[in-house]
Amino acid sequence: MAVRPVFVTTDKFPYYKTYDIDFKYFNGFSVSQKQKSIQSLHNAFLNKFPEEKILEISTKSEVELGYQLSAFNLTIENKKHDKFSVEMAFQASKVFENGGPYLDILNKNSRDAKRDERLRNSGKLIYFQYGKRRFELIPCTYFYNWLYINTLNLYQDLCDKITDYTAFTDIEFNPQKSVNCQAHAAAIFVSLKKSNMLEAALRDRESFLKIVYGTEINSTDYKQLTISDE
Repeated sequence: MAVRPVFVTTDKFPYYKTYDIDFKYFNGFSVSQKQKSIQSLHNAFLNKFPEEKILEISTKSEVELGYQLSAFNLTIENKKHDKFSVEMAFQASKVFENGGPYLDILNKNSRDAKRDERLRNSGKLIYFQYGKRRFELIPCTYFYNWLYINTLNLYQDLCDKITDYTAFTDIEFNPQKSVNCQAHAAAIFVSLKKSNMLEAALRDRESFLKIVYGTEINSTDYKQLTISDE
């Protein structure tokens, strides 16, 4: 048995609820084993909340939409028309005590980007640098959720399809080992969209912090975050 979170949409702050679900976990690294675990998790959740519509968001998802919404597959295109995934952008934005950001990670694939040894051998993570913009580590999911939600919002077809769902999982996410989760970000996205708060939240980083996290940064701190290129 195992316990994993299911993130469910809500119509008010903090724009998601988390339910920790006990389910039978199938050991093994194969896609088929992961999908058995996904089915087990979803069945256990739906037994308690049959009115919800649940979607696995990962490369192991049996639903094409869930596969497309994986941070490994959801892509960003920069001004030079280079394309890279949310995962690559997230990893390439990390700044450590002894190095970073390692922008060459953007030339790798998503899986290799996450496994880059420098991400583990460069000391303590101190902030994220995305272009000219600096993101602090608090709130701890701030940069990842901002990046994922802004990227997803670029794809109208995916935005339309994801709002059919009310609950999200990521079978690879273990809150005992990780902080950021694409299923968490997806739940917030859908909640903001259905509450007509998405546009306001994505206006700038200060608005995102205030709406999604209920927190603000003072004017001095915000100037240090180089808001000129929002």
